[in-house]
Amino acid sequence: MTKIVVTGAAGRMGGRIISLVVEADNLQLVGAVEMTGHRKIGQDAGYVAACGDLGVRITDSLPKALEQADLLIDFTFPQVSLRNAAICADLGKAMVIGSTGFNPQERAELEVFAQRAPIVFAPNMSVGVNVCFKLLKDLARTLGEEFDVEIVELHHNKKKDSPSGTAVRMGEVVAEALGRDYNQVANYHRQGMCGERTSEEIGMQTVRGGDIVGEHTVYFIGMGERIELTHRAMSRDMFARGAIRAAQWLGGKQPGLYDMQAVLGLD
Repeated sequence: MTKIVVTGAAGRMGGRIISLVVEADNLQLVGAVEMTGHRKIGQDAGYVAACGDLGVRITDSLPKALEQADLLIDFTFPQVSLRNAAICADLGKAMVIGSTGFNPQERAELEVFAQRAPIVFAPNMSVGVNVCFKLLKDLARTLGEEFDVEIVELHHNKKKDSPSGTAVRMGEVVAEALGRDYNQVANYHRQGMCGERTSEEIGMQTVRGGDIVGEHTVYFIGMGERIELTHRAMSRDMFARGAIRAAQWLGGKQPGLYDMQAVLGLD
């Protein structure tokens, strides 16, 4: 039985993760955390998540919540996740991170913490999206240099980071498969007389509006033919279910930074 702590316990994602932990046969919720001053602190996490009283009170102390735990599931923000990762590393606790928007420096910091604790970190916890990562690698290698690559991502109007971490990872996967440096070939902006498209660039376009959960399309555009690989998220449940799958896989693993490709055996 893997004993779980969930951060953001009073939020929509945290509540859904708590419900799925309760439903899982091999997981047990032992802690729930919210930011200091949150009005739900002290309430039963199960009651807040609408899955019945669990005898687990929401606290603002992560070290206290982790005392009897094996693993932390964290869907917050990069700065918060890094602070939580530091605590997990000090205590030797495993961690699943579903936060998005990490910059290269923050990802490097996470790698340091992963030297002392096993961490699953992915820009998207969805099983379907991670299968797409695998397909994109195979498509790019097979199609080669003869196809232009463009990526379009759509999200709700409340999303703060742009482009999405998933879109960036898709671009990185394609670039790696083609032997390119993503940071050198990514093109985020076209306006005015910007010149002809180069053969190596990977276009990245962002759409924001309404309540779109998430949609990503990668276009491989050749002469006389086009391949489109699209993933559409219909609800946020897919992220929570992916995190649960990662938590179930991570038990007993050695310190290191893992991704969902490893969790799903797609490496």
